[in-house]
Amino acid sequence: MDTAGIRRSPALLLVTWGATRLLLLLFVFRVLLFPGPDVTTDVRSIYQGWYEVLSAGTYPLDDVTWQYPPVAALPILSPGLLPFLDYAEAFFVLACLADLAVLALLLHAGRGPGRTWRGAWVWVVGVPLIGPTVYARYDVMVTAVAVAALVAGVRRPRVMGALVAFGALLKVWPALLLLGAARLRAWVSAVVTAVVLAALCALAMPGAFAFLTFQQDRGTEVESLGALVFHVARFFGWEGRVAYNYGSMEFLGPYVDVVSQAALLLSALGFGWLLLWRLRARHLTAHTVAEAAFVAVLVFTVTSRVISPQYMVWLVGLAAVCLCFSDSRMTRPAWLVVAASLVTVLEFPIWFTWVVTSDWRGVALLFLRNGLLVAATLLAARELWRGTVAVPSPARVPGQATRAREPLSS
Repeated sequence: MDTAGIRRSPALLLVTWGATRLLLLLFVFRVLLFPGPDVTTDVRSIYQGWYEVLSAGTYPLDDVTWQYPPVAALPILSPGLLPFLDYAEAFFVLACLADLAVLALLLHAGRGPGRTWRGAWVWVVGVPLIGPTVYARYDVMVTAVAVAALVAGVRRPRVMGALVAFGALLKVWPALLLLGAARLRAWVSAVVTAVVLAALCALAMPGAFAFLTFQQDRGTEVESLGALVFHVARFFGWEGRVAYNYGSMEFLGPYVDVVSQAALLLSALGFGWLLLWRLRARHLTAHTVAEAAFVAVLVFTVTSRVISPQYMVWLVGLAAVCLCFSDSRMTRPAWLVVAASLVTVLEFPIWFTWVVTSDWRGVALLFLRNGLLVAATLLAARELWRGTVAVPSPARVPGQATRAREPLSS
């Protein structure tokens, strides 16, 4: 069987994408009912409520669930572009179009020598495994911006920098995409764009940066790595509880602050390792930017106090960009993320009741999903180090002048 030919078939890719996305749309439009709680309620209530506030000319100043940078107002307001649909329907359609935009970018990135459409297949297969949550959050739109930045970064560092800044003001995490950028132009473009956009948002409406004070009293979200401590502790009489807090189901009670601080410490240690890698990295290639971004987002996802299901969209998108390069070292971590996406849809929304109540089946699913993410993180970090730091220097021909290798990444 010619598996290489199948992977290179644009028709099969498009048919698979179309079939799986039609199914997702049927679920979010509630033509078909997906098991578990309705994941579209955030769009129909929270997002639409924010839309009304933003349309009135202000950010949600008194709503602690608004925890997003100022440019996040754009995807929340975007359903207004389709006035012939109600708010939720328009949002789902736009989310699907963002999904299609990512596929187009990956197909473009996979063309040419040294490129492959494996990345497009990761996106086509990985996204529907997350379930209808993909179209019920604006993360797919942020991921589209991040993928565009990485695709542009190979030859257009200024465009990459501008897109990274735009993405960071949508949902912060795209700022990590600059980690592997070797050219100063990308950083300068990002800083200038961020300053200009932030100033425009602050001038346009009051409360652009109110979100900065809305997360200080967060607990530990029930799906996070740290939450496993309390899931197990509940079997031994821990006296805390699960409650809806700051927009998610969180553990509240004794020692939650300790685990939350430990998560922040792990994030700081992860950042320290990433900084060390950046200082030590010497063998930078065209795909280093994507691989470094993938590792960085993995590190900050697994160490976060919150691992929401939609975070998997980010990871699948970044993994897909990595696998657009035929010599990428991220194949195994990428497919571990795809496997974690399948487990994610099982723990949310299908059996989320088991997770909230710390039923042993829900706890087992969390151990499996978070274990896959930890394994992907450690493996990806090792491969990034081996590919860029622990690379043996080429043997020199006697008498030949040495010349510094010019970074290929932007």
